[in-house]
Amino acid sequence: MIASKKVIIIGPAWPLRGGLASFDERLCRQFLHEGYDASIYTFSLQYPDFLFPGTTQYSTEAAPADLKIKACINSINPLNWLMVGNEIRKQKPDLVIVRYWLPLMGPCLGSILQIIKSNRFTKVVCIADNVIPHEKRVGDKPFTQYFVKAIDGFITMSEKVKNDLLFFTKKPVQQVVHPLYDNFGEGLDKTEARKKLSLPENEKIILFFGFIRKYKGLDLLFEAMNDERIRNANIKLLVAGEFYENRKEYDELIGSLGISAQLILRTEFIADSEVRYYMSAADFVIQPYRNATQSGVTPLAYHFEKPMLVTNVGGLPDLVPDGKVGVVTEPEPASIASGILRLYELGENYFLPHLREEKKKYSWHKLATAICDLAE
Repeated sequence: MIASKKVIIIGPAWPLRGGLASFDERLCRQFLHEGYDASIYTFSLQYPDFLFPGTTQYSTEAAPADLKIKACINSINPLNWLMVGNEIRKQKPDLVIVRYWLPLMGPCLGSILQIIKSNRFTKVVCIADNVIPHEKRVGDKPFTQYFVKAIDGFITMSEKVKNDLLFFTKKPVQQVVHPLYDNFGEGLDKTEARKKLSLPENEKIILFFGFIRKYKGLDLLFEAMNDERIRNANIKLLVAGEFYENRKEYDELIGSLGISAQLILRTEFIADSEVRYYMSAADFVIQPYRNATQSGVTPLAYHFEKPMLVTNVGGLPDLVPDGKVGVVTEPEPASIASGILRLYELGENYFLPHLREEKKKYSWHKLATAICDLAE
């Protein structure tokens, strides 16, 4: 019997929480499904507490029973990087897949990968979410330059990140669409989902979903909710996600606009097991971003067949064909308000055939194949 090829994914996973962890776990399952010996090395310490903007980095969900996950990487301890790098180097995996989403991780991940590569056997492919971050910090450029030295090839999920990589490397880059988040269960009837979440059953409800950060434009959406046309249409906004920055300015904006009666705020972390209720309860998903590379919310909305509003920034318009699976607006309040009204004018059923056709592109098998092709 020929031994399975060994694949190790390095990146966030349980006991950490969030979109990157969900993605890495789903990717690992895909490699297992395709016959590989796949496992994940994740962080025992991802961010020091003073650098983490949310309430906790850790999941309240049970450990995935079907995955091998080792939580052992300390992002700020160079002795740990040496230990982890040598441990993986000795295993001689055929392929290491590493997530890169923040230059702060460059020294840690770059050091581990350079040690692994010293075995002169393992190929390393990076899934690059961002190389030039949304919120810039001192050290971004040298940290990324250090990291890319150990990479054999890159997967990106947006044209912007693909172009950004040209500033750092001439190594092969392949763009693949972000696969569907199909690991949150199936959608439910809207009435059932609203009952579960104690939401009004017969109201018009739009959804902003995910961590709240400046670049995601929730303040622009609040201003759009103050548009007289939106008020007259009796549309309510459900905000589901944790603040990753100071909440005070948002509360002050809500007060100054006088829109509190139009909002339903569920501003705590949404556990994986709850995601399907929020997606199923909404009429439409709104992504009013100021800037973006790609968004994990988009493939999530595709999976639950929810039409979307996205702003004309980064790779978002490429993922959401205007007038087919949603609408594209400019990142300013009046345009966002007009887009919301257009969604309701066209209606959910108008978008469904296009959503179902378009979502066929978003395959985990395609991503796994692209990674392996790049490695070879």
